[in-house]
Amino acid sequence: MDSQEREALLAEEAFIILHSGEIPEIAFHSSLYYLAEDPDGPKLTLAAEEIVPLQQAASSRYREIILRDLTPENRSKGMYRGMARCAANWHRWLAFCARQNLDPMGIRDETAAALQNILAVEMAEAAGGGGSACLNCPAAAVENLAKSLGLAPADLPKGWRQLCPEE
Repeated sequence: MDSQEREALLAEEAFIILHSGEIPEIAFHSSLYYLAEDPDGPKLTLAAEEIVPLQQAASSRYREIILRDLTPENRSKGMYRGMARCAANWHRWLAFCARQNLDPMGIRDETAAALQNILAVEMAEAAGGGGSACLNCPAAAVENLAKSLGLAPADLPKGWRQLCPEE
């Protein structure tokens, strides 16, 4: 296999990961398996630098699905999963980074700001008589997410806990 074919194959796998479903790490490992071990695959020996674009694709996908569920405009869309899924994906992201020796903080500030924003939007809508569309988990789960994002309780809008379902 020449270098252009190899690059194209790696780019295709990165594309697949980038457009994978809800658990990018599964797509990442599936690509690694296909490229190196699958009897029907190309049986490549991957250099560390060849794995980096696959990790980056998984990282981009994690960012996309985490922020998807912290974007107020997405709450009425079928793709929206809510705060519970956001928190689960954030913790999956942290675990993926730990296993891959990646720095997970690249999206922390953006995610923290998005959390603060969606809570503020939810509070404003609740004050206007609307119900919560995103707080589909107990307050403890939101607090755990906020803490993991480096946010203190004072960084969140006052009264947000009242929007959460009981534990």
